[in-house]
Amino acid sequence: MATLQDIGVSALINLFGAFLFLIAFAVLRIQPINDRVYFPKWYLSGERNSPRRSDGTLVGKFVNLNYRTYFTFLNWMPQAMKMSESEIIRHAGLDSAIFLRIYTLGLKIFGPVMVLALVVLVPVNVSSGTLFFLKKELVVSNIDKLSISNVQPKSSKFFFHIGVEYLFTFWACFMLYREYNNVAIMRLQYLASQRRRPEQFTVVVRNVPDIPGHSIPDTVDQFFKTNHPEHYLCHQAVYNANKFAKLVKQRAKLQRWFDYYVLKHQRSQKNPTCKLGFLGLWGKRVDSIEYYKQQIKEFDHNMSLERQKVLKDSKLMLPVTFVSFDSRWGAAVCAQTQQSKNPTLWLTSSAPEPRDIYWQNLAIPFISLTIRKLVIGVSVFALVFFYMIPIAFVQSLANLEGLERVAPFLRPVTRLDFIKSFLQGFLPGLALKIFLWILPTVLLVMSKIEGYIAISTLERRAAAKYYYFMLVNVFLGSIIAGTAFEQLHSFLHQSPTQIPRTIGVSIPMKATFFITYIMVDGWAGIAGEILRLKPLVIFHLKNMFIVKTEEDRVRAMDPGFVDFKETIPSLQLYFLLGIVYTAVTPILLPFILIFFAFAYLVYRHQIINVYNQQYESCGAFWPHVHGRIIASLLISQLLLMGLLTSKKAADSTPLLIILPILTLSFHKYCKHRFEPAFRQYPLEEAMAKDKLEKETEPELNIKADLADAYLHPIFHSFEKEVPLPSSSSSSSSSSSSSSEAKTHQEETAEVRVDKHETHTSSPVTELGTPSHHHQVYNYATSPSSHYASAYEQSSSQYEYHYNTHQYEEHEYRYN
Repeated sequence: MATLQDIGVSALINLFGAFLFLIAFAVLRIQPINDRVYFPKWYLSGERNSPRRSDGTLVGKFVNLNYRTYFTFLNWMPQAMKMSESEIIRHAGLDSAIFLRIYTLGLKIFGPVMVLALVVLVPVNVSSGTLFFLKKELVVSNIDKLSISNVQPKSSKFFFHIGVEYLFTFWACFMLYREYNNVAIMRLQYLASQRRRPEQFTVVVRNVPDIPGHSIPDTVDQFFKTNHPEHYLCHQAVYNANKFAKLVKQRAKLQRWFDYYVLKHQRSQKNPTCKLGFLGLWGKRVDSIEYYKQQIKEFDHNMSLERQKVLKDSKLMLPVTFVSFDSRWGAAVCAQTQQSKNPTLWLTSSAPEPRDIYWQNLAIPFISLTIRKLVIGVSVFALVFFYMIPIAFVQSLANLEGLERVAPFLRPVTRLDFIKSFLQGFLPGLALKIFLWILPTVLLVMSKIEGYIAISTLERRAAAKYYYFMLVNVFLGSIIAGTAFEQLHSFLHQSPTQIPRTIGVSIPMKATFFITYIMVDGWAGIAGEILRLKPLVIFHLKNMFIVKTEEDRVRAMDPGFVDFKETIPSLQLYFLLGIVYTAVTPILLPFILIFFAFAYLVYRHQIINVYNQQYESCGAFWPHVHGRIIASLLISQLLLMGLLTSKKAADSTPLLIILPILTLSFHKYCKHRFEPAFRQYPLEEAMAKDKLEKETEPELNIKADLADAYLHPIFHSFEKEVPLPSSSSSSSSSSSSSSEAKTHQEETAEVRVDKHETHTSSPVTELGTPSHHHQVYNYATSPSSHYASAYEQSSSQYEYHYNTHQYEEHEYRYN
């Protein structure tokens, strides 16, 4: 059993570790060589330039020589607080802003309650002194005297704990209601203020029936022209292009090597060479540019054949399609209604945004989804209970006194003060953190096997599994296993009628373990998050051995994103610990509060300067956050009822029965009041947005914008001999006709961008033979449907190149 001294040792270790991390971060972030690691978001948006270019000295390109900046190492904290919430929404998206509100919600809930619990409950618990008479039977420590375990059975003092539980429940529900209402309003306002986006007009249709003599595009076209004649616009067929996707990755690798050697030639004015053997260490020496040019040419031919196979083979066309409408209202009606008398066919739902789609899962047959979910459900159940074994072992480390009574030979080692304090105050939390480190990745793979088609849905499902795991193993498992080890001697040497009393007294004592866990994970762990040690090392390794072009350097930055599948369940565990132990062991609350404040500051900094989110779900995860905080309230109330029952508080325990009923009623009201806004797009909002758009843009034609918005990304990579695969839109014909219409004598080039805008370039001053269509990468967002007709793009966003002879290039910049 950890004592106050052990908790103090753990606090010093974690505070010292967090302080070292912050000092290291403060020094590393101001070094010019690390600027891309700690501010990648500003580089991707084009709003920051490398400080290495502005310093003329050689040393100044790597090390910050301005000594004054080293004395302001904490200035990142006020800088992180300067940006308002509305600015964060514009800068990083609504998901990031709502994610930060989870931390502020924790501060709002636990701040006032901590003061109340420490002022009221701690004096009540300390004044009882029950554990003084039980210390010969149970393993206790001084910190347990601050918990409800120290109150005598049948005491009238339990009314104080019940009163605090009531006040805390009402306060938490009040704050949850306000936050749910605010988040729902923020979501609707964000959707209303968004510019025109493909997902607003599109639904995904699954389980399209196979009609003999009709292709899937013909079936889809006929069905929606018949049933949605006024609003149906076009649709995009979906192909099983997983094999072709692998070829695209291999071709991109060849292209990067080719770009590297072309850049090397331009700098040295010499033809670079390479060896064809293993890692270029031996083998025949060849001209690098010619070799990779030939390899790319052969690869393009093979890809063209494979692409034609994908587009022409009816077996590779999936019974899934993206159907677009001419209005948001039409898409919302289609997504929210049953399309066929057979409820298993023509299943519609709102389409995720294009960058949110997990394309591999579209190839999974719909009939197998139920089986997959059943298999994964059984697997998750087995995984949860398999992990009970290492969790129980970790708890044995945290309760050495209990083991000593059963295994006395361990006493010579465990009696050493430093080893005892280290094992009980630091090691259990660290070991548990290591066990949990790999779990989110495993659970994400399981969610992918279940067949969800949106990355945001995959992460929410993985987060749900992770939360259940932490609830069973980290919380309940730690209490049960820890109590069993801790009071093993008492269990073996007392009558069965006394076991409930022992459990009732022992459960609050596990607060000491959770305090150490909070300090390891919530203090030192969050400080490690801002240090970004792993991305820092990987960036410099890539910069030394892999980076060849500016494109490679952009890829090496790897800003990352808020890992919702791991961070949100961890947050919910902290809410659970704070809620459960408010009336039981309130001394835990200050540690929880420090975590919420520190984590809010760190993640605010990371969201502003580092993270670049993969997708935007408009806060779709908030109903899950709300629901699990409600579940934590119910768990807290039930545990307190059980604890008071074991304390023989028959007069006061019935007063708690009404609390779970009130909590469930509140949750049901919030679910009906707010959750529909997170599941479907309201028809009222859709109609209002459509009317406003028709008034402001009466000549708008969105068909060209939607035609290939949901085309598989790999088909955007190399637009060559095969036209765009589109069933009912004009994207293919318009693309090819515009290409034929442009000759090398033209003085303008049209660029089509994924933001549905058309720009006309300024006249060029030099002409040459146009190249094939090539991908235009916009690194500030993500590779999507950007094209430059007749000119190839270089590493810069608005530069296009074409070759006039072997190595000579001409460069044009477009406004």
